Amino acid sequence: MPLVAALIAYHFFPPAGRTNYGELIEPRPMPGVTLARLDGGPFTLADLKGKWVMLQADAGACGAHCQEKLYHMRQVRLAQGKNMDRIERVWLLLDAGRPAPELAPLHQGAVVARADPVLLAALPGADVRDHVYLLDPLGNLILRFPKRADPKRMIKDLERLLKYSGVG
Repeated sequence: MPLVAALIAYHFFPPAGRTNYGELIEPRPMPGVTLARLDGGPFTLADLKGKWVMLQADAGACGAHCQEKLYHMRQVRLAQGKNMDRIERVWLLLDAGRPAPELAPLHQGAVVARADPVLLAALPGADVRDHVYLLDPLGNLILRFPKRADPKRMIKDLERLLKYSGVG
């Protein structure tokens, strides 16, 4: 009886093909361009090697969708508990604007730098403002979360990666 039930379940209710929420991207190294932090200091993504990096690109004015992404990135990192130190957050500014002071709690502890066209060209998608990207500890772009991503599902993806990763 259990064998028959298993065969019926297998043929009529096939298992889902994937368990990840974010869209996997063929791993590719990010360009090593030097960016300018808001304080004027230099910054490259290579400075964060050894860490998982959640990256988003948006304007300095940071509308509602941008604020939502910043909030979700912060919460997803905090939800990792003891592993949160393995994750860094980066906000690439697409324009010359500066974030408003009231946004400081959303990006506190994150790297905020001016975007570079070469770096932006390496990010897949019609509009880089729609997504949060994930870089592995080796500096490779590996995952892109969908527009208006569900933070609970982002947490699960990151938990799984941190659990099975021997790096970072």
